[in-house]
Amino acid sequence: MFYFRFMKFSEVLGQEHLKSHLIKSTDNGRIPHAQLFVGKEGSGTLSMAIAYAQYLLCSSNTDRTSCEIKCSKLAHPDLHFAFPVAINDIVKSKPVSKLFLDEWRSFITNNPYGNLFEWLQQIGVENKQGQIGVDEAEEIVKALQLKSYEGGYKIMVIWIAEKMHTSAANKLLKLLEEPPDKTVFILVSENQEQLLTTITSRCQILQFPLLPETIIAQGLIEREGTDAPIAKYIAQQSDGNFNKAMHLLHNDNTDEQFETWFITWIRAAFKAKGDSSVIQLLIEWSETISKTGRETQKRFLTFCIQYFRQALLLNYNASSLVYLQPKTPNFSLEKFAPFIHGSNILLITEELNEAIYHIERNGNAKIILLDLSIKLTRFLHLKDTE
Repeated sequence: MFYFRFMKFSEVLGQEHLKSHLIKSTDNGRIPHAQLFVGKEGSGTLSMAIAYAQYLLCSSNTDRTSCEIKCSKLAHPDLHFAFPVAINDIVKSKPVSKLFLDEWRSFITNNPYGNLFEWLQQIGVENKQGQIGVDEAEEIVKALQLKSYEGGYKIMVIWIAEKMHTSAANKLLKLLEEPPDKTVFILVSENQEQLLTTITSRCQILQFPLLPETIIAQGLIEREGTDAPIAKYIAQQSDGNFNKAMHLLHNDNTDEQFETWFITWIRAAFKAKGDSSVIQLLIEWSETISKTGRETQKRFLTFCIQYFRQALLLNYNASSLVYLQPKTPNFSLEKFAPFIHGSNILLITEELNEAIYHIERNGNAKIILLDLSIKLTRFLHLKDTE
C-alpha cells in the first residue's frame, strides 16, 4: 500500500472538476457549513475530504508548513473525525472514534481509498457491523462547542455517514443546520439513499463519479511503480475503484474465495431443479456463508452481481468489456454465459440487491441466502425470450 504524503489535492486521483470547485469556492469565501461527498468505494471521497479539510485549515494559516505537517499526521487539533466503530477486545463498551484514532491514522496512511470492511478488520471487528452511535454524536457536539485551537476553521469529517444510527443523526440535526461559527461538516457516503433525508437536506451534495481506467492506471504507475501494460490490465478490471485495483495488484485472494463460493452455488442451483436432493447442498452452502460476518456476506453478494453482469456481457458479444478470468478448474465463463440474458439478469440482480438490503438490516442470513438460492434455481432455467 502507498503512503499518503501530505493530504493535498495533488495526492487525490482524478476528480479534477471537483478539486477545482472546492478550491474556487474556498478562495471566494463561499464555504457551505455542511457538505456531503457521495461516491462508490475507491472513487476518492475520503481522500478528497481530507485534502479539502487541509486546504480550509492551512491555505490562510500564517504557518502553513506547520499546519500541513499536522494535517499529514491527521493530528491537527481542529480536524476531527467520526467513523463506524464497534466494541472489540480493548474497547469493551461505548465505542467512539476517539478511542480508535491510532488505528484510524494507520488505516488512512496505508490506503485512504480503503473500504469499511478493511477498517473493521483493522480494529478487529470484521464480523460485526460498525456504527456511528448516539455516544459518538455526543462527542461530536462536545468537540465542536469548543473554540478553534488555531483561530481558524473547525472541521468534522464523518466517514460512511450512512452508518449513523437514527438517534445519532437526530442529535446532530440542529448542529448541522446551525453550526458554530467557522465550523464545517464534511460527510462522506457510499450510499446517499441510506441517509436520513433530514440530514441530506442540510448538506450541499457533491457526486463523485467512478475513476476512469486511465487515471487508475496512472495512479498504479506513479505510486506503485507498476509496469504500464500491467497497470492498464488491472485498471480494466477495477470497475473504477482504485482500492480494488490495489488489491488486484497485490494479489488479494478474497476474490478467489468468493469465486469458489459462487461456482459451488451456481452448480448446485443448476442441479436442484431436477433433483430435490440437491437442496441439501444449497442449505449447506447457505450455512457456510451465513457463518461469515455480515460485511463479508454483503461483499460476496456484490461480487456475485459483478459475475452475473460479466457473463451477460460475454453472452451479448461485448467481450472487450469482459475481464473476469475464472481460476476454478473445469469452469468456463463462455459455457456459463448463455444462461445469463435479458430475461433473467434483472430478476437475479434485484434478488441479490434485496438480499444485501436485508442482511444490512440484520436479517437471518441463513434464511435470506437459502431463499435467494431457491429463486436462483428458477431464474437460471428461464429461457431467453428477447
